[in-house]
Amino acid sequence: MGPLWSPIHANFEWSKKLVRGSHMSGTDSMVTLQERLVNLINQLNMPVLETSLVISRWTNRLLKQLQDHSQNIPTNLSTPWPLDVEPVESESTFELDKALSLVDRDRMDILDTLIRVTLEEEQMLVSDALGVMRSWEHLVRGQLSQAAGPGQLFSPTDIPDDF
Repeated sequence: MGPLWSPIHANFEWSKKLVRGSHMSGTDSMVTLQERLVNLINQLNMPVLETSLVISRWTNRLLKQLQDHSQNIPTNLSTPWPLDVEPVESESTFELDKALSLVDRDRMDILDTLIRVTLEEEQMLVSDALGVMRSWEHLVRGQLSQAAGPGQLFSPTDIPDDF
């Protein structure tokens, strides 16, 4: 499979920078990452399923890195944020493998690369990067919870103006 599915390597150069803490202003870096994510996801008209898969991968990767270096991780970083909406009940059934076979892996690789390059350029702290990923995770989980059928998994990610 492509780079999106490659295993986590503890010796990534950016990983060392993230953990060491040689970073730019945390707020500036988080804003840069947020702006780049919003712009790319909107530009690619990226389906919520694809966005969620990439965000989930990065959330898990960053959480693991943080856990490798700290035992005291705040709850807002260690666990997904509670949803603000009640999940939609659906009688619709579909095969997850079929839905996953329809994702655009190239588009997902582009988003994955954007995140990696931004983390490298900004030399973000793991906790700052994970905070941004948790906010995206919350957004896409909320949208996925409202999907009543497989077609809605491929609806464009809806990013609120104030996000």
